[in-house]
Parts: sequence; C-alpha cells; structure tokens
Amino acid sequence: MVINMHAGWIGFLIGCIAGAVPGLFFYNKDWLGGYSSWQRRMLRLGHISFFGIGLINLFFALTASTMKIESKVQLCSTLLLVGAIAMPAVCYLSAWKPIFRHFFFIPALSVSIGIALFTWRLI
Repeated sequence: MVINMHAGWIGFLIGCIAGAVPGLFFYNKDWLGGYSSWQRRMLRLGHISFFGIGLINLFFALTASTMKIESKVQLCSTLLLVGAIAMPAVCYLSAWKPIFRHFFFIPALSVSIGIALFTWRLI
C-alpha cells in the first residue's frame, strides 16, 4: 500500500501545479470561454481530482496498514491507482476534445468499486 501513499502525495503535488498554472489566467473572465465554459469546468474538475482521489489513496493506505490487511486488498489498491491516473486524464482530455467525456465511466467505476470492495473487506 506504499504505492497508494506515494500516489496520494504525488497527486497533491500535481494538484498544486495544476491549480497554479491555470491560476495565472483566471483573472481574465473570458479565458477558455468564461467561468462556466466546458473547458474551464473540466480544468477545475481535473485539478480538484488530484486532491480528492489523492486523499482517498492516502486514507486507503493508512487504513490498510493500520488494520494489517494489505495483502487482502490488492485489487482495491489497483483500482484506486487507476482512478488517480484516469480521472484527471479524462478531465483534461475532455477539456481538449469533449468526445472524451464518454470515458468518465472508467475512473468513476474504478474508484467506486475500489472503495466498495475495501469497505466490504472492512466489515
């Protein structure tokens, strides 16, 4: 589960960068079509997904380690890692070409199933 802890902290770092760079242009109300445009919404969602899924990975790693169940939750670990990579990727790709929105089921299901399996394992 060390990899999930690394993924969480790397996600936080990338999330800071992913917020700082576009933040240089947010003062322009018309940037990327304005605040409510599809492109800006996808950039914001991609940015925050680094933090949100990073937190999930970090809490997963800490919980699995504390409860000494690392060997029993490998699939959960993998699914959460897929979500940590796929969610921001799909967000940024969707901002670039809206057709990529059809791939949101990959990170959404990956994280949802990972959390559900982990929760089931805890019960």
